[in-house]
Amino acid sequence: MSVRHAALWSVGGQYIGFVLQFASSVIISRFFLDPAEIGLFSIALAAAMLVAILQDFGLTRYIANLPSVEHGDIARCSSVALIFALAIGGLIALGAGPLAAFYRQPGLAPILLIIAGSYVFVPFTIVPSALMGRSMAFRDLFFVNIGGALVQTGTAVGLAWIGFSASSLAWAMVAAALAKAVIAQFLRPALPLPPRFDGLRPVLAFGSQTSTLFVIGAIGSRTADLIIGWLLSLASTGLFTRATGLASQLRALISGAASSVLYPALARLQREGEELGDYYLRVVACFTAASWPAMAGLAVAAQPTVHLLFGPAWAGTAPVLTWIALGEILFIALPLHIELPMLRNRIRPLIARNAVDTAMSVALLYIGASISLDAAAISRVGYGAGWLLLYIGFVARMAGIRPAQLLPVYASSGLATLAAIVPMTIALFTVRDFATLSFLPLVGLAGAGVALWLIVLHLLRHPLAEEIAGLLSGLATRLKRSAAGRPA
Repeated sequence: MSVRHAALWSVGGQYIGFVLQFASSVIISRFFLDPAEIGLFSIALAAAMLVAILQDFGLTRYIANLPSVEHGDIARCSSVALIFALAIGGLIALGAGPLAAFYRQPGLAPILLIIAGSYVFVPFTIVPSALMGRSMAFRDLFFVNIGGALVQTGTAVGLAWIGFSASSLAWAMVAAALAKAVIAQFLRPALPLPPRFDGLRPVLAFGSQTSTLFVIGAIGSRTADLIIGWLLSLASTGLFTRATGLASQLRALISGAASSVLYPALARLQREGEELGDYYLRVVACFTAASWPAMAGLAVAAQPTVHLLFGPAWAGTAPVLTWIALGEILFIALPLHIELPMLRNRIRPLIARNAVDTAMSVALLYIGASISLDAAAISRVGYGAGWLLLYIGFVARMAGIRPAQLLPVYASSGLATLAAIVPMTIALFTVRDFATLSFLPLVGLAGAGVALWLIVLHLLRHPLAEEIAGLLSGLATRLKRSAAGRPA
């Protein structure tokens, strides 16, 4: 499967998954759970994810980097996945009581125990999904991910409706893990039974390095809810979680699908001895031109967006969302900052930078949360600026380019971003009731911004304009072939 064809399947899955997750979060927030209940689950999930970051143990990237994959490799990786998933579930279960006592929230313990139960099913998905990604079988991955998303959404909304409160979200995780495991094993069987433990040295060596990296990263990315819940309140945690969740969902909707395709594509290019510099510059151009306008627009339209989606009870999310979205612009500027060093086998210097990155994230968030919820959100912009300065030279070297080569790319995408937010920005300063703007005017302003964005992309001959044209052309060709009765 070509990269562009794989991207179509990945983008399709990302969009459907986003719609399901987004609809679930809106329905649950508006009708069933309040900020404090969302905050309780968020603290439990953040604590679990500090350990759960080990669940993959680098197996996806290890399998993608192998020159060839033999049956023994699959058996060994499946066995490692099983061991680590069960160990993670056990650690989460053991930590349930102490964490509930620390936060003085007895309701945390049962939620953590339910989340721990989901790791019984996780190892049955990891290796099949990694094999699908390596072979660019993103159509199969589409069915795995959408099946899990459908089950998770239905379970979460159904249980919240009948009164399961925050635990409805935890049970939804269990149901999704089971569904994904069944579908993945049906499409690409790779059972971890019987276990195989010979020849594990290269798997464990690679996994230990990548896991160190991801654990350090998880401390920075997953402790936000824990810190805010400790220094502020459950309600503040819920507001912060909704803001970060909305921004990350939008980012995943736009660029998350491409990210899942790019790593195996880059690995294939490297195996073939190709240079990555020009390819990376094009990736940066497409990522920034697609995601920056969305984040800038979300920052400008935070008040009407929150009011429309979640209702007046969540009004405190809007100022947080503005700063979170602005911070995301800085992180989007340097895609694949983990993947490129891994491909170049520069994991140790990556770990060193990641440790500095994490310390900066936690320190700035702690200082901000000690002041207020809004200050905690503002700290994410400062963290983003420091993060970009920390990584830009290193990632540029990994890609075989100079940092200065990124500047014209940023300028081009920045112009398209400014054009995209012109209508919404004018409305912000001229419409009296902008904060409570209804659906149709909000969509109209966004649509006008998209039209200006497309015009500027075309005038600038931006790489993203070429990619959009290529995707549309490929889709039209497949539709014509399907209509003519020929295989697409």
